[in-house]
Amino acid sequence: MARSRREQELPHGLLHAVLIVATLATIYPVLWVISIAFSGRQTLAIADLPAAPRVVDRLRAVIPWPERWSASNFVSVMTDQPFGRWVLNSVIVAIFTTILGIFLSCTAAYAFSRFKFPGRRAGMMGFLVSQMFPGTLMLIPLYIIMVQVLGLGSTRLGLVIVYATTSIPFSVWMLKGYFDTIPRELEEAAIIEGASAGTIFWRIVLPLAKPAVAITALFSFMTAWNEFILAATFMDKESMYTAPVGLRFFVGGFSQQWGYFAAGSIIVSIPVVLLFLYLQKYLVSGLTAGSVKG
Repeated sequence: MARSRREQELPHGLLHAVLIVATLATIYPVLWVISIAFSGRQTLAIADLPAAPRVVDRLRAVIPWPERWSASNFVSVMTDQPFGRWVLNSVIVAIFTTILGIFLSCTAAYAFSRFKFPGRRAGMMGFLVSQMFPGTLMLIPLYIIMVQVLGLGSTRLGLVIVYATTSIPFSVWMLKGYFDTIPRELEEAAIIEGASAGTIFWRIVLPLAKPAVAITALFSFMTAWNEFILAATFMDKESMYTAPVGLRFFVGGFSQQWGYFAAGSIIVSIPVVLLFLYLQKYLVSGLTAGSVKG
């Protein structure tokens, strides 16, 4: 009996060991970024090695722990560099992209889910096919439309339009699938009570679709917040750079300011982490409310 119990516990021990190793391998680069950011240095090394390093000195060089903790990199990035303005540009673009993307995706997904109209199937297939091509394939057409035709180059509005439209196909597919799971009997009962289509959508369907809306909002925000190629192509003025575009100037061919780069990376990651934690709680509450009401 004892032997069989050990045989059952052994796989769990191996599984835990594998998970621990995988977790350490995942957080090790993150620890290096944090250590370089708080080291107050601009080099990748967080400790100076002597001329004849010992084994202990070599171990110190691979352990992400700075010799002296300092917030000078963060202060310099936000004061001596225009990184604060770049972060502000990213915040404005990401917020308005999320609002516009959520509005267009929710209304379009509800129409595809509930209404029958010509071109409905072709429209959904068009959204699906558009996701099969890499985003860089649309770079030249988008540049011609936004910069040469509309004259929205180096503007936040241009980036908001581009980011919102490129995120709509995936968001519509995801929201439509969730709208399909909401019982139509709820809407039929509301129609009998005299509710209009707008009232049904805003007061019945959307509250039940909180989990899907939250995921869509997170996806739209992260798409606008982390995107680099389109922003680097459209923005040719330094004052209009977004945070990802601005980070690349800290590490170039002639200067390598790794401390500023690491500090800026941490600053950029904070809003995404906070939004994910907030929406994670919101997802749980939305799922619970939907199951109770359904």
